[in-house]
Amino acid sequence: MDLPPDSAPLAAELRNTLVRYHGIAGSQWRLAKKTKDATVWRKPSEEFSGYLYKAQGVVEDVTNRIVDHIRPGPYRLYWDSLMTTMDIMETFEENCCVMRYTTAGQLWNIIAPREFVDFSYTTSYEDGLLTCGISLDYGEVRPNFVRGFNHPCGWFCVPLKDYPNHSLLTGYIQTELRGMLPQSAVDTAMSSTLANFYSDLKKALKT
Repeated sequence: MDLPPDSAPLAAELRNTLVRYHGIAGSQWRLAKKTKDATVWRKPSEEFSGYLYKAQGVVEDVTNRIVDHIRPGPYRLYWDSLMTTMDIMETFEENCCVMRYTTAGQLWNIIAPREFVDFSYTTSYEDGLLTCGISLDYGEVRPNFVRGFNHPCGWFCVPLKDYPNHSLLTGYIQTELRGMLPQSAVDTAMSSTLANFYSDLKKALKT
């Protein structure tokens, strides 16, 4: 896929997909991991042969500051231990961009470092924000990396009604790591990575 000349249709489609995921009934999710910071569920993905993961937890901070730490920008690389590099390749209007980033190896390097090129979009949602993304087939793959692919992913962040300085953060992630990997290793890594994402984010917001 080449870069979209008009990012608006892709952004609208991506938002609609994430809102649909957000409306999936609780009975369709199966518990994958629970920690003091977050709960992670999963269900078979409609996009590929792996899982769509849902992660949720309460984060003590205002919505805008949380989303600024998650979406493409200087904060994310600073605190996200999985992300090793990030470059914004193109910027569009309305909080849209294309970024390329790399991730560290996982599970004693059973999962080798990965590279992704994602279209990212941040928009309002109810009283909060939604930041979402999808991978593009774009650019040459760098040496020593496997090119992964993110099917529609995103993070909803809305303030808690009775505690406006706390926000409910809900993520939907479906990453196709590609390469020769046992599915059980991928599933273990995804659940742990999402739980750690919350604990790392909370630490970063306190500094």
